[in-house]
Amino acid sequence: MRKLFIDTNIVLDLLAKRKDYVAAAKVFTLADQGKLELFVSSLTFANTHYILVKHEGKEKTLKILRDLELVVTIVDLSGKIVRLALNDKDFADFEDGLQYYSALENGMEVIITRNQKDFKHAKLPVMNADQFLKAME
Repeated sequence: MRKLFIDTNIVLDLLAKRKDYVAAAKVFTLADQGKLELFVSSLTFANTHYILVKHEGKEKTLKILRDLELVVTIVDLSGKIVRLALNDKDFADFEDGLQYYSALENGMEVIITRNQKDFKHAKLPVMNADQFLKAME
């Protein structure tokens, strides 16, 4: 089974029904059907909560995140991952570095993100949800 690391922006596309909702929903549906294994960083839960609570309120946001937790595996954000991200000058955005090293250190096959340009030096494939779905066909 394919191990995909899902970046926060894809999670937000799904949960907030943003512009790229349809592709994100298809990826999560495949996971729900047992065809893919999805992983997110614990940081994704913090960032998603921060954004969603402003629009959905605390209780609804917590319910949404509890439901998400049933579909994904959460990988820990370790000191090693933080140090790797802090010392990698290829990442202009520290959060992207944290996500990248979370994926790399946990043996992911692909990173799914809308911000592919931020991962241009990645040592594993980086795709958006549409590209991944087309590659699966």
